[in-house]
Amino acid sequence: MYQKLDEVEQRYEELAQLLMDPKVIGDRKLFARTGKEHSQLQPVVDTYRVYRRVLADIQGNQELLSDRDQAIRDLANEELAMLRPRKEQLEKDLQVLLLPKDPLDDKNIILEIRAGTGGEEAALFAASLYRMYSRYAEGKGWKVEVMNVNETELGGFKEMIAMISGDKVYSHLKWESGVHRVQRVPTTEAQGRIHTSAVTVAILPEAEEVDVHVNETDLKIDTYRSSGAGGQHVNVTDSAIRVTHLPTGLVVTCQDERSQHKNKAKALKILRARLLDMERAQKEKEQSDARRAQVGTGDRSERIRTYNFPQNRLSDHRIGLTLYRLEAILEGDVEEVILALRTYYQAEAMKAQSA
Repeated sequence: MYQKLDEVEQRYEELAQLLMDPKVIGDRKLFARTGKEHSQLQPVVDTYRVYRRVLADIQGNQELLSDRDQAIRDLANEELAMLRPRKEQLEKDLQVLLLPKDPLDDKNIILEIRAGTGGEEAALFAASLYRMYSRYAEGKGWKVEVMNVNETELGGFKEMIAMISGDKVYSHLKWESGVHRVQRVPTTEAQGRIHTSAVTVAILPEAEEVDVHVNETDLKIDTYRSSGAGGQHVNVTDSAIRVTHLPTGLVVTCQDERSQHKNKAKALKILRARLLDMERAQKEKEQSDARRAQVGTGDRSERIRTYNFPQNRLSDHRIGLTLYRLEAILEGDVEEVILALRTYYQAEAMKAQSA
């Protein structure tokens, strides 16, 4: 680990010198790329330097343990009692910082929420999940933009697709893909029986044109008139767009905008994200179990979580997490869940790395 840390520190210093080089400063793209790499290495280098200072302090205090003065020996023991746990924590921090970075962590995301089994009750819970993610994004200072929505008469969502843009969005939400199960008494249930419904969530990293190239000749584009629950969601012009990617059979529809061009642009953004997700899933399938453990499966057929309203309980089945504050979580206070998932998968990644 120490050899790797020394190499990282050396690279960090090289980048610092490059950032002062007039040739680099004069090249905007190179300067931005160099600055980004420098800032990414900074947390590792800062932590490593603190760690070295702690090691030096431990060594200094150990030498004082042989001092003739009892008061100095006592003081050294007190210092060591504080320094040793600090050293252990810094070692853990460094192990995490040295884990291979997911190249998609800095990406914005396409959030797709679809009602599954449960009819209208599932659609209503899909709307609740969208509200949860929107409120969480709002707290992070992220931007949420609706790409396409298919509403029901009661205000639920058969399908909701949105883009969430901001700082490292994918790194926070990438473990949310999967089947979210809800257990509650629907408002339409006269006898008070608890129903179980399901909603599917997909978190797709945004794909730029440089990530996924789509040939126009591979696309079939149809226009049609928007439809929906009524009111402002129904247009009288053929502004809705259906894009079919012929090689894969993927179909994307978008009708949220009144402009046909805007709907087409949004549909293509969603299509590129789905194509990137397909490509990534195929690569992960070909890789080892150890590598898959580092990033989580992201399998959208996997039941990952249950929201039990009668008991005010959230259960994440992947990590055995149970919290009894469901109302607050659905209002966007989901950070504790996300941190628990990150900690779990980091631990799994460290196990895989040391195996």
